[in-house]
Amino acid sequence: MAKLQKRYVCQACGSVASRWQGQCADCAEWNTLAEEAPLNATPFQAKHNLQSGGRAIQLVGLDAEVKLPDRMATGIAELDRALGGGFVEASATLIGGDPGIGKSTLLLQAAARMASAGLPVAYVSGEEAADQVRLRARRLGLGNAPVQLAAATSTRDILTTLSMGRPPALLVIDSIQTMHSDLIEGAPGTVSQVRASSQELIRFAKERGTAVVLVGHVTKDGSIAGPRVLEQMVDTVLSFEGERSHQYRILRAIKNRFGGTDEIGVFAMQGEGLCEVANPSSLFLTQRNESVTGTTVFPALEGTRPVLVEIQALTVRLASGATPRRAVVGWDSGRLAMILAVLEARCGLSFSACEVYLNVAGGYRVQDPAADLAVAAALVSALSERPVPIDAVAFGEVALSGEVRPVAHGALRLKEAAKLGFERALVPAASKEERSAMRLSGFRTLGAFVDHMLGRG
Repeated sequence: MAKLQKRYVCQACGSVASRWQGQCADCAEWNTLAEEAPLNATPFQAKHNLQSGGRAIQLVGLDAEVKLPDRMATGIAELDRALGGGFVEASATLIGGDPGIGKSTLLLQAAARMASAGLPVAYVSGEEAADQVRLRARRLGLGNAPVQLAAATSTRDILTTLSMGRPPALLVIDSIQTMHSDLIEGAPGTVSQVRASSQELIRFAKERGTAVVLVGHVTKDGSIAGPRVLEQMVDTVLSFEGERSHQYRILRAIKNRFGGTDEIGVFAMQGEGLCEVANPSSLFLTQRNESVTGTTVFPALEGTRPVLVEIQALTVRLASGATPRRAVVGWDSGRLAMILAVLEARCGLSFSACEVYLNVAGGYRVQDPAADLAVAAALVSALSERPVPIDAVAFGEVALSGEVRPVAHGALRLKEAAKLGFERALVPAASKEERSAMRLSGFRTLGAFVDHMLGRG
């Protein structure tokens, strides 16, 4: 019989090595390689040709009739928006976030509302006792919801119990890192256990038509703990973002096989749980009645939802010879360096003797490239001490040549700004043709934009 080969699996990235070593060669993490039970290797498996002896599968064309998947609304509009309309039958959803950010609270609220609507719902907790979950439900005012509750960590016990009767429409597993499968060796939370438990739960979901929701822990760098293959196995991946010290939470769709990605839902943590925020733009704008230097309002776009955020900049002149500092919160630091270089090379502005601080108000993180022009406006305003008009918004992408390029969905951004009372918009020249009730000022180059702000020419 062939000798069984040892294999070592990285608990951070899932990489497989033939021998133990202190540092993973793929993700560079230390002391993460753990030995797993080797796969059984037989001469038959090593020599058999897989091109024959199997069962023929049916191949169909792309033009075959396909029924749209049925969705189950959760009763929480912001969660349904992030999911694309609700949970899909026979699907698997993974939700990750920092400890204490509100994952369990949100799922308990969704489970209670769906159960109150008449759907069979099961909530399995591997981290808390059933009484702890029951006490939280009472604090949230959900103590009378007909949710089937259990505290278990054995995947076999959970699936055996659920297979005895009518399968639930929604199954919540909190969390997948606590589940244990007796098919393989290893402690709960290891890569092999997370993979095996997830496979069994997803297979149950596909066979019985249950929507399974898996709660995942995150590592110190913000990624979901366990192998990346876990994100590839599920149909939808949701990320819960926000600081525990802040009141507001953002639920972002990273992957969605049944809907669009980059949709967000905004929640506020209050005494009665997570409450929906219908108008998130009001959260990220500072309430002020007069113009302030170094601030600009930017209409960001998250999926199909425009969100107005305030970008703040501050410049501090230093004595000669000191090294200036660049600090960014809520935006890409490399993008800030590029905007500063373009302002200096194409517009004649010097930031080399200034410390530059950039902040996106409200704890929001901007990833939209259309924020370039708004950031440039805030920097120029802070350097020249000339405030941007309080009723104006700005958006546009800045190229290295100094050209201000148009961005997608300009009309949608302008519509949201006009709805909140803004009257003027600083936009790329190509976007000036958009039909809007606002007064549009178009610019082809960043130099023309700076001249407009400084009143030159």
